[in-house]
Amino acid sequence: MNAFSEDTIAAISTPVAAGGIGMVRISGPQALEVADRVFRSVSGKQVQQTEGYRGLYGRVHDGQGEIDEAVVFVYRAPKSYTGENVAEICCHGGVYLVQRTLRACIAAGARPAQAGEFTRRAFLNGKMSLTQAEAVMDLIASQGQQSAQAALQAKDGAVFSKIHQVIDRMLSISSALAAWVDYPDEDIDEVSDDNLRAGVEEICRRLHDILRGYDNGKILREGVSTVIVGRPNVGKSTLMNLLSGQEKSIVTQIPGTTRDIVEDTIRLGDIVLNLADTAGLRDTDDPVEKVGVELAKKRLDTSYLVLAVFDSSEELSAEDMELIEKIKDRPVVAVINKSDLSRKIDVEKIRQKIPHIAELSASAGEGVAELEAQVRALLHLSDLDSSASVIANERQRACVEQASRTMDQALEALRAGQTLDAINVCIDSAIDSLLELTGERASDAVIDQVFARFCVGK
Repeated sequence: MNAFSEDTIAAISTPVAAGGIGMVRISGPQALEVADRVFRSVSGKQVQQTEGYRGLYGRVHDGQGEIDEAVVFVYRAPKSYTGENVAEICCHGGVYLVQRTLRACIAAGARPAQAGEFTRRAFLNGKMSLTQAEAVMDLIASQGQQSAQAALQAKDGAVFSKIHQVIDRMLSISSALAAWVDYPDEDIDEVSDDNLRAGVEEICRRLHDILRGYDNGKILREGVSTVIVGRPNVGKSTLMNLLSGQEKSIVTQIPGTTRDIVEDTIRLGDIVLNLADTAGLRDTDDPVEKVGVELAKKRLDTSYLVLAVFDSSEELSAEDMELIEKIKDRPVVAVINKSDLSRKIDVEKIRQKIPHIAELSASAGEGVAELEAQVRALLHLSDLDSSASVIANERQRACVEQASRTMDQALEALRAGQTLDAINVCIDSAIDSLLELTGERASDAVIDQVFARFCVGK
């Protein structure tokens, strides 16, 4: 799939913010020449004379003079990230210094890179599959150990390998069917009814299993949409502040203080929660609070995970019981707050409807570990193997879903006694869907869509 470009690109590949190190990456046929035009080593050795996987120390400059001291690292094709000649100029991480270095490279013959163009070239030059390229962005965006591990496995080719195992099984069946059509008098074991049905059923099971793993993978990557609900003054805002580690919500003894939705992304252990603190659920004549209550109800309806907070020091109220009935069939953890006070609440009454319960004192900062354990158990994250290959995004899921739907049709056609030609058409269509996932038969439009979400320097 080699598609070496005739032009040379450059971009800042570190965050555009002050830091210890800033890097400008150059890739393309003239990458080393461009680097030589903006860099002088203290040894006098040119970048073009340097072997791959070596570095030179010196200074970068432009038409106005010296910019900064720097180190240039050299990677020669095809043993580089993009598969092309690459030079990486590392200087001090001041925004002005890095941007001026980039401008010098552009003036020296490079053009500004487009979003994701370095990784796109790596894909087009056969350095990685499309699923591996997508894993690069997942690695950058990972917010915890499990999400990073899952992305790294995908980057190492785990998803590509898993999908190709299914593709290879499909190709085996498809080639046997094609041989049977061309040579019907030959004795081809794999096309016997039992073997064919077993093979198609096996593929259907594999595709269904891959789809089932998508939701857990999505939780690892994107976090869980979570809402904190309960009646006024049970400690919702105190819990929000405890989990976020800062004063996000106003806490007072006056009921109805929270009127708008307060949001934050927090990490509960290794679980990322996209958390929303809401107004206390109750009937009220206050027009402003009433709006807040309506917003809370809407957020409750749209969030995946519910943290329902109850006051341990008070008996269950009518509002509490109404909330329990409303959410009992949802993914919910009952948070029994104020565990440091004398208990009056009937926890067993809650447990009859909501099995996952965590007792804590948000004001004292105690009990977060128990809450984490209950959330993990509820979401079945303890059983999730982050080293296993999991499809990573809606594009991949859509490809697998299309392949799965087509193979289900093949199985139905086989059971209905339709011709083997019709079954083979279904199998070939499913193969195309999976090859689009890996990028081996992806259209330019699909490839453009994948790389459009990348940052410029990657």
